[in-house]
Amino acid sequence: MTTADTRIAEPDHGGGIDAACARWGGSRADWLDLSTGINPRPYPIPSLPADAWTALPDRAAFAALEQAARRFWHVPDKAALIAAPGASALIARIPALLPPARVAIPAPTYNEHARAFRACGWAVTDDATDDATDARVIVHPNNPDGRLHPAPATSFAVIDESFCDVTPDATHMAQATRPGTLILKSFGKFWGLAGARLGFAIGDPALIDRLKPMIGPWAVPGPTLAIATAALNDPAWAAATRSRLAADAQRLDTLLATAGATPLGGTTLFRLYDTPDAALWQDRLARHRILSRMFPYSTRWLRLGLPDGAGWNRLEQALT
Repeated sequence: MTTADTRIAEPDHGGGIDAACARWGGSRADWLDLSTGINPRPYPIPSLPADAWTALPDRAAFAALEQAARRFWHVPDKAALIAAPGASALIARIPALLPPARVAIPAPTYNEHARAFRACGWAVTDDATDDATDARVIVHPNNPDGRLHPAPATSFAVIDESFCDVTPDATHMAQATRPGTLILKSFGKFWGLAGARLGFAIGDPALIDRLKPMIGPWAVPGPTLAIATAALNDPAWAAATRSRLAADAQRLDTLLATAGATPLGGTTLFRLYDTPDAALWQDRLARHRILSRMFPYSTRWLRLGLPDGAGWNRLEQALT
């Protein structure tokens, strides 16, 4: 369905511990936030050079990050790459790369893409079968159900692979050399360092060249450059993390199924469940100071990120 309403809806995201405290009580320290898809066991922060905090980042630091990113994601030589202060910063700017037209964003999915395109005057359809569009956005794997999409064939294609680092074999990186294609990567989710604010756009050099002045110089701070370069150069950590996340996702599915929820899918960073009443389940968990995720388009779907350590016992007690 094409949306004619030009009003821009408020973003619908996970997180929001402050709002949870206001509604259910407690302080931030009391809450276990399972409403996001952020790795609960983040990459260990390496020692940082002192000038990472005091100097403007130089070209060598950006070049080192780009080289590490290209190796980690097997970026084709003919594809361009740009680092930005979070994938969300790129999502907000990408619709301005071309004159407004019609874009297909198959739903349900991460809502920021449609919001950004509408803000730039695009007409948005959520019909996955609508091929009469000028652009297409896929979230791959999809948030919240984990669906994998074929690569878009439109002249302007955005492939959001923010959660693809848990399933690297599913990447559409080979499409990065296709004209009109951009692939998005998020550092904060798989590496568990959302506060570092780092995302990447990879793809058509002509589009990347248009993005660069929109992002501006020194868009990524020195500490983030150093941390991300070390992380992207650590494939052993990534491999071990994928194995742990897969085991923990299975553990979470078993726990929720025992409690009466039906696993629907997701990724190994978040799981989606069907419940008789998602609001009731969310309230039940919140009274134990555990924050979950609901969606405005479903009264049954509940999404949970992975707990870690003592969080497993807290969740099990809340469910029993």
